[in-house]
Amino acid sequence: MEDKSNVKTFCSKNILAILGFSSIIAVIALLAVGLTQNKALPENVKYGIVLDAGSSHTSLYIYKWPAEKENDTGVVHQVEECRVKGPGISKFVQKVNEIGIYLTDCMERAREVIPRSQHQETPVYLGATAGMRLLRMESEELADRVLDVVERSLSNYPFDFQGARIITGQEEGAYGWITINYLLGKFSQKTRWFSIVPYETNNQETFGALDLGGASTQITFVPQNQTIESPDNALQFRLYGKDYNVYTHSFLCYGKDQALWQKLAKDIQVSSNEILRDPCFHPGYKKVVNVSDLYKTPCTKRFEMTLPFQQFEIQGIGNYQQCHQRILELFNTSYCPYSQCAFNGIFLPPLQGDFGAFSAFYFVMKFLNLTSEKVSQEKVTEMMKKFCAQPWEEIKTSYAGVKEKYLSEYCFSGTYILSLLLQGYHFTADSWEHIHFIGKIQGSDAGWTLGYMLNLTNMIPAEQPLSTPLSHSTYVFLMVLFSLVLFTVAIIGLLIFHKPSYFWKDMV
Repeated sequence: MEDKSNVKTFCSKNILAILGFSSIIAVIALLAVGLTQNKALPENVKYGIVLDAGSSHTSLYIYKWPAEKENDTGVVHQVEECRVKGPGISKFVQKVNEIGIYLTDCMERAREVIPRSQHQETPVYLGATAGMRLLRMESEELADRVLDVVERSLSNYPFDFQGARIITGQEEGAYGWITINYLLGKFSQKTRWFSIVPYETNNQETFGALDLGGASTQITFVPQNQTIESPDNALQFRLYGKDYNVYTHSFLCYGKDQALWQKLAKDIQVSSNEILRDPCFHPGYKKVVNVSDLYKTPCTKRFEMTLPFQQFEIQGIGNYQQCHQRILELFNTSYCPYSQCAFNGIFLPPLQGDFGAFSAFYFVMKFLNLTSEKVSQEKVTEMMKKFCAQPWEEIKTSYAGVKEKYLSEYCFSGTYILSLLLQGYHFTADSWEHIHFIGKIQGSDAGWTLGYMLNLTNMIPAEQPLSTPLSHSTYVFLMVLFSLVLFTVAIIGLLIFHKPSYFWKDMV
């Protein structure tokens, strides 16, 4: 009997010790989850506004994110886009007094979308791109005047206005690259909530970024094991604990609108009269162009000459192959001071990985129904040949709801995109399948604006956060689980302490 009593005493002590240890572990786990995973109320959110003042138009974007998750990749999302009616701000150089009215509708829309209580803490940024870069090339004084009026207009709203500036082409390329990779979740390493050691997920290679605007185009990507020979094209980022050596270049004057002006200025040089038979426009299309408008942009200065007429008429003949050849004449490939170039002597390392093509790359190809990844480059070329050859009257009938100004230029724009990607950037029929034409990613527009705001608000940390918050459902489950463990341990402990005989009656 004494031996059995000793055994019961020994077992009771050990069971109580185990239960006590389990209780301590459960309490620690409960505190850890509660302290590290506790979430603020869903309404605790922040907003940010970015205006993209492009060469052809201005767009306003409103972003929203949970205040307590600012440094967690993928949490910022777009809640509103407002396209300002009218041209880009560079076109207001002779009518700056109209800029305030020009911006009113979209800024008032921002007032409505963002709760009044958060107006004063919501930052507003305006970035002007290639249109204003061209204006600054013509006259820094005029560019400053436009920006001053823009700043005064935006300062009148109840938001936290952070200024208006002309961003560089390098910045435009870099921020576009940040945007698409942020939205695709390419920067983050997944971290288990119970571990401070991150683990790599599959498919962490970043996407390259291809951006096409009206006045410039950008290409940005991380080359593989390749030295970036031109320092002007090299950027270094440290994001979420990882270093990125990024190549980027912005080709000013090679956006689709300025490229068309360049082509017209080049082609009219060899015209013997006031007629320009143009293969980049549909058969039967006609349009009169003023020579003064042709030479108004700095992009056509290299082709400027004295012509014996003040106007000329474009007459479309709709021939894709001839159009392609005339576009290639805009790309100077006769010299390259590096191991490899794109065109105009600009260094371009070998292409690497997948690319997201957005802005006008997407909008033009979407209109032409050529964004599907199942469509090969050869098929795209064949479809462009057929499209350009269609008579203008037939095209107008088929797309009655599209403005003629835009409709007339899709043959040129589609051909230009193919020429730029294949001959300019050296994509091939095989690497074409790595180009993904992207309009939105998870509801947010692909473009430079989100990356710009993330940078200015310091929402992308250099180092990887130690832990990633759990989903709300997981958080609730763990809290309930640990609570049940504590409750069970407490009940068993009390029973052993007060009624030990209940557990040992089988041993008597």
